[in-house]
Amino acid sequence: MTKTLLAEFTAREGAEDEVAALIRDYAVKVREEEGNLAFDVYTKAADSRAYWIFEVYRDEDAFKAHLDAPYGAPFNAALTPLIEEDASVLTFLDPLAGGPDQM
Repeated sequence: MTKTLLAEFTAREGAEDEVAALIRDYAVKVREEEGNLAFDVYTKAADSRAYWIFEVYRDEDAFKAHLDAPYGAPFNAALTPLIEEDASVLTFLDPLAGGPDQM
């Protein structure tokens, strides 16, 4: 079964451009991962500092490989002082029963 999640964070005022550059570079690397099926970066229409990142991995093993990727820790270390939260807020998602993943 796929591993799906939503990562959320808010860029600090004045750090918007740096956060955007970091996430753009990181997204390129994540999308190249063998087990990554989606890494879609959004900002809220009403607040461009608020990021929502929709991530889908082939399975739990692919997600674990993502977490172990050598560029993940440096990305998080660079991002943390630039966002309002202590870290990205992760929400893990399950497909609706009877949805495409269950058919």
